[in-house]
Amino acid sequence: MDIHRYEKIWIGVSLVFIVGLMASIVYGVVAVGATTVGDSGETVAANDLSNTTFGDPGGHWASDDHYVVNVVAQQFQFRPGTREPVVVPANTTVTFRLTSPDVVHGFEVVGTSVNAMVIPGQVTVATTRFDRPTTYGVVCNEYCGAGHQNMEGQIVVVPRETLRNASANGTAASLAPPAGDAPDGGVA
Repeated sequence: MDIHRYEKIWIGVSLVFIVGLMASIVYGVVAVGATTVGDSGETVAANDLSNTTFGDPGGHWASDDHYVVNVVAQQFQFRPGTREPVVVPANTTVTFRLTSPDVVHGFEVVGTSVNAMVIPGQVTVATTRFDRPTTYGVVCNEYCGAGHQNMEGQIVVVPRETLRNASANGTAASLAPPAGDAPDGGVA
């Protein structure tokens, strides 16, 4: 049985294409280490977050120019973020440490480059810098169940000194607007 010349050419092109795809996957895994999804390598017991830094989620100063926020994404809310907004400083490096006790969630800060997958038991880290005080919406962009469409929150960016003073006085929560205010979708 003879194979037509054009069929041989297309078989050859297809094989080259398949080998190229396989080579790019191997290169990504071996050379670049592209097997993580924003994962810090840190893990937590997803069924018991109470004895971890996620037991009382929220923000704190790591240094003069670095603010860290621990966020728990769970069906169907962000803690903090849904009932009480996350308050972060402007013109400061902000690191979000994210985990989930139940299912895979997404954490997207609308209008910014922050877009992370939150996996149960893993700590996902996303770092950004907000240039000016404004309010951002947060949405879950991974389907997480029947109430997924209602899983949203807010990030309120305030001047750095305002948050530093409020943190020192224990009044940082009062910097957030009343719950239910619509985010303006500002751009960082």
